[in-house]
Amino acid sequence: ISPVTDDDGTLTHFVGVQSNITERRQLEHQIRQSQKMEAVGQLASGVAHDFNNLLTVIDVCSDLLARSLQGDAESLELAVEIQKAGERAGTLTRQLLAFSRRQVVAPRIVDVNVLVQDSEKLLRRLIGEHINLSRSLTPAVVPVMIDPGQLEQVLVNLAVNARDAMPTGGRLTLTTTNTRLHAPLGPLKAGMHVLLEVSDSGTGIDPTILSSIFDPFFTTKQVGKGTGLGLATVKSIVEQAQGHVTIESTLGAGTTFRVYLPAYVASSRNDDEPAVRVLPDSMPRGTETILLVEDDHSVRALSQRALELCGYTVLSAAEGYAALDLARDHSKPITLLVSDVVMPNLGGRMLAEAIVKLRPDCRVMFVSGYTDDEVLLHGVVHSEVTMLQKPYSMAVLAQTVRRVIDGGV
Repeated sequence: ISPVTDDDGTLTHFVGVQSNITERRQLEHQIRQSQKMEAVGQLASGVAHDFNNLLTVIDVCSDLLARSLQGDAESLELAVEIQKAGERAGTLTRQLLAFSRRQVVAPRIVDVNVLVQDSEKLLRRLIGEHINLSRSLTPAVVPVMIDPGQLEQVLVNLAVNARDAMPTGGRLTLTTTNTRLHAPLGPLKAGMHVLLEVSDSGTGIDPTILSSIFDPFFTTKQVGKGTGLGLATVKSIVEQAQGHVTIESTLGAGTTFRVYLPAYVASSRNDDEPAVRVLPDSMPRGTETILLVEDDHSVRALSQRALELCGYTVLSAAEGYAALDLARDHSKPITLLVSDVVMPNLGGRMLAEAIVKLRPDCRVMFVSGYTDDEVLLHGVVHSEVTMLQKPYSMAVLAQTVRRVIDGGV
C-alpha cells in the first residue's frame, strides 16, 4: 500500500496492489521437499555400501546361530531377536533409498494375486492376532511389471500403517481387481490396470492432513513410534512402477489405499516369460562349484560358509585378479560366478566378461551394497543379469543362487 500526494504534498489517497502468492509458495514447498529427499538420498547412498555389508554379516551370522541353537530355546530366542533387528535395519535402509529413488530395483513380470498370497504369512505376523486379515482376489488379474520385493514392501508398509490405526483390533482387507481406465487418472494413462486395495477399519485420518501423509518424515505417531518414511516409500515405489496411489479415509470409519499398476504389455522378446512368485523361506541345496568374489572379508567368509552348508563347493577370492587365477587353475567345471560389483583393481563386470571367456558355460550373478546409480556407472545393466542386493539372508542367497544355476534370472 502506497500513499499518493498532490503537487503541494497533500495526501489524496492510497494505492494498494494485491498479489496471489499461493502458487509460488506451493512451488517453494515442492523445492524444499525435493531438496530434502535429495539430501537424504545422498546420505543414504553414501553409507549404504558399508552399512549393507555390516547388515549382511548380522543377518547371516544370526541365521547361522539360530540354526545351531535349535535345542536351546532361550538362546534361540536371543538369536531370533538379532535377526529381527537386522531385518528392521535393512528395511529402514531400503525405505530411505526407495523414497529417494536410489534403490537397486529388478523389475519383473509379477502376478499380484500370487504375491499377495505369498505375503499373507508375513503380514499376519506383522499385524498381530487382534486384527482379522482377509483377501478378495479377482481371478486372473493381468500381470504387471514391478520389482516383487518392492511391491511386497508396499504391502508391508500399508499393513503396518493399518495396524497402528487399529490398536484394539479390527479388520484389514486386501483386494485385487482388473480395472480399465477410460480417461487419465492423475499420472496414469487410460488403459488396463491392476487395482490393489488395502482397507482397514481403523481410526481414519483427519481430512486436514490427508494432503501431507505421503510427505517424507510426516507422521502423526508419537516420537520413536514412526520414521515418517512408510507412506513416502509407498508413493515412490508405486511411481517408479509408473503407477499411482490414492487414499480415501473417514474419521472413525477406516482408510482405504488404492494402488493402481499398469498392465504389462508383452513384447516379442519375452512374451512367454512367466509371472514370478515370491520365494518361500527355504534353503535349496546343490552340489555345483561356485566361484565367490567379495572384497569384504566377513561377508565373503559367511557367504562361503552358507553356500557350503547348502552342499556347494566354493572357491573364494578377495578380488578380481585372484578370482581369474582360480578360474584358470581349477580343473573341474565352475557353474556359477557370484561377484561383488564394485571392487578394487578389477570390478565385477570386467571380471565376469573375463570369466565367461575362459569358461563360456559359467553363469553370472552379481551382489552389491551400492545404490542403483553407482552400480550402473560400473556397467551393470539390470535387465541382463541377476542382481542380489545386500543385505541378504542365507535363505535369499541360497534361493537366488539355485535360481540362476537352474537357468532363471
